[in-house]
Amino acid sequence: MSVCLAKVPKYELNDGREIPAIALGTYLGYDKNGVVKSINKQLRNVILQAIDVGYRHFDTASIYDTEEEIGEAIRMKIDEGAVRREDIFITTKLWNTHHRRNQVTKAVRESLTKFGLDFIDLYLMHWPIGLNEDYSYTDVDYLETWRGMEDAHQLGLVKSIGLSNFNKTQLERVITRGSVKPAALQIEIHPQIPQTELVRYAQSQGVVVMGYSPFGSLVMRYGVHFPGLDGPTLGDIAGKYGKTPAQVLLRWLVERNIIPIPKTVKYSRLKENINIFDFQLTQEDMQKINQFDDETRYTMPSFWQTHPYYPFERVDNPVPNPFRRS
Repeated sequence: MSVCLAKVPKYELNDGREIPAIALGTYLGYDKNGVVKSINKQLRNVILQAIDVGYRHFDTASIYDTEEEIGEAIRMKIDEGAVRREDIFITTKLWNTHHRRNQVTKAVRESLTKFGLDFIDLYLMHWPIGLNEDYSYTDVDYLETWRGMEDAHQLGLVKSIGLSNFNKTQLERVITRGSVKPAALQIEIHPQIPQTELVRYAQSQGVVVMGYSPFGSLVMRYGVHFPGLDGPTLGDIAGKYGKTPAQVLLRWLVERNIIPIPKTVKYSRLKENINIFDFQLTQEDMQKINQFDDETRYTMPSFWQTHPYYPFERVDNPVPNPFRRS
């Protein structure tokens, strides 16, 4: 069976490299036992399928515990002659327990060993929050961590470096005081939290923005389906273009020059989610989707909100910390 490769455009990063305009997210979720792990090479097989349909950008993090299977799939496709290493763009992230400057390069090398590859395309600081091994808070300034990111970049272990889950003030501080400007910023973006001000600032500084959780309440979260994005508005827009509501949401991000990071392990969804570069939304469509903005975050680790570098608004009843080790 022949597969039609989707044609994915690229953005230029501020360091001169190029990054594909969509990435496949590989976080499998979190349950009572911790981070959900791939069983029987499920994720590896998804990556193999994703490469076949045109994905060239894969987003992961050390805490997701998916680097090994992603690397295995990429090496298999390289060995097949289907792709070259330079065709693939890998984004991964530094976890909070490795924020001291001398820990960063060690963490990068550990990720590279898991991937079985020689370099990482984009390495992000996952959070501005530094933690000890027992998950108690450290006093490490994320600027110290950024120096460690710059070290890894200087060594050539990572080609580009950036940030994830930073607010505008924190991003501005790194841009102002760092020696290397962040190439990318990854944040939660969907119509319920469009992050307009932060996106505008980052892009004005030449920082490419990546958006995770792009479907907002269109998908089930925490075992509950939140109403909101599954009404007639999206359906009408989708019908106009012969697309699905999910494709419209991803296109809404693309229209804003944001790289969407949809997650799926279903082959049909892999094909659907990447098939978004053959239509454009009108300004009227964009405005209709913008009206869903109600400042709803779905990734909000309020259990860290007493940390001095917690990036989000604080709440009265923080959720229990699922990461805390006894």
